[in-house]
Parts: sequence; C-alpha cells; structure tokens
Amino acid sequence: MNSALTISGLTKTYKDFVLDGISFDVPEGSIVGLIGENGAGKSTTINAALGLIKREAGHISIMGKEELDNDTKEQIGVVFDGSNYPEILSPKRLNRVMKNIYHSWDEHTYMTLLKKFSLPADKQIKQFSKGMKMKLAISVALSHNSKLLILDEATSGLDPVIRDDILDMLLDFVQDEEHSILVSSHITSDLEKIADYIVFIHEGQVVFFKPKDELTEQYGIIKCGAAQFDALDKSDIIVYRKMDYEWQILVSDREKMQKKYPKAMVVPATIDEIMLLYVKGER
Repeated sequence: MNSALTISGLTKTYKDFVLDGISFDVPEGSIVGLIGENGAGKSTTINAALGLIKREAGHISIMGKEELDNDTKEQIGVVFDGSNYPEILSPKRLNRVMKNIYHSWDEHTYMTLLKKFSLPADKQIKQFSKGMKMKLAISVALSHNSKLLILDEATSGLDPVIRDDILDMLLDFVQDEEHSILVSSHITSDLEKIADYIVFIHEGQVVFFKPKDELTEQYGIIKCGAAQFDALDKSDIIVYRKMDYEWQILVSDREKMQKKYPKAMVVPATIDEIMLLYVKGER
C-alpha cells in the first residue's frame, strides 16, 4: 500500500520539550487521526511534516518525495485552528488571490463550496464566526485538487451540526482511495466516526499507531475489585488505574479476557478512555 505521508524517526528538541523519534504513515485513501493531550507534540509533528520547522533527525516524504517542491505543495490542503487568511479579504477577493497562488485552482469548485456552506462571498472574513472561517479554510483546501489534507484541530470549538457537516465532507474526500487525510483533534468521538487509523502521541513519543477498528472493537476495560485484580495474569494488562471503588485495567482482546475471567466485568473502551488510561494509568 502506498503512503501519502511517511514520517520516520522525526526528532525535534526544544528547551522544555523533545519530539522523540516519531514514526507513522498515512496510507493512500485513508484518514489518520492524531490524538494526544495539549503539548504532546501533535502540532510540532504537523509543522515539521509541512517543512514549517526544521527537524534534527528523521525522514519525511509526501507523495513519495522527500523535498517539498511546488508541485507537491499544490497537492496538499492545510487547515489550521484559528484564522487561516487575511481577515480584511472577502471570500470573493480571496478567490483572486488563490488563482495566483495555485496553478490547479478550481474557481467553480470553490464557489460551489461557498454556496454549500452558506458563506457570503462579499463579506469580510473578520465578520465571520469561527465555524464560518473553518468552513472557508476547508473550501480553499478542497479547491486546488489536493490529494492530501492536513488538518490541525480543525473542528475544535465548532458546534456539533457544523462538525458533522465537515466530517461528512472528509469522508467523501477519501472515497476514491486516491485522497488521504491527517487530522489532529481533541474530539476523539469525531475520529471514532471517520478515522481508519489512530496515532497516539504522549510526551513527544508515539504510544501506538493502530487501526481504529482494532481499538474500538477489540480493546476493553476490566472493572474489578482488589482481590480480582491481584488474581489477574499480569501479562494480560496493558495499563491499570486504581479508582476510588474499583480497578480499571486496559486489555487488548476483551472477548478473550471475558472467557478467561468470566466473573469480571469487561466493557468496550472508547478512544478517549484508552488515551486516558495510558496517560493516567500505571504499567
């Protein structure tokens, strides 16, 4: 399977933070969700992939190329949290600017998306709400024949209806299996809906890079008392956490654990719960 983006051994050191050997890829035709708490290294990873910051070590290739030439840049649509364009412009004036930036700019697609998102073409961007600004950024990203979309917290702060519209658009984008998406988000329920793979970064390191279905369909949490916890085979435990009234144990195969420990309560785990147990739990 070809990859739209490959990151291998990415390292970047700051005064109080180290991005330490990050490795994962975005297979063509897939959506990869990037999760982790604030300051984990998600945005640093994205900025390094886009060549916005210098890396100390590691390899990055986009569309099979290690150097981001103009042709490759044309094929990447980028959406950051916050304002992506000069606020004094209107979407109509922004269209003229983008025509000069992208050889592959598709004015018809852009104007169609503005209409679909109910974005007024003549209104200044500074008068837009956060949701409208985000829809505009996604409209631009989808209007120059992008093959890879990179979205950094693009749905944060948006209401559920707008988020759902955007998620549906992202799913449509990858249907032809030639388009791919890397999306970082705090809203793990969004990623549960659309992602094919999940990359979890914690304190500058990749904790796991796994198919989403494996996490949501196979992982589980054993909830039990102290006596049951002591009786568990410790090799079955990924991480565990002692709560006020119970122990919570993350396991990678909940059906197998339910058969092995028939008296224990083994429940499905959400991506949020998996992430929380990794961060707060003990090994």
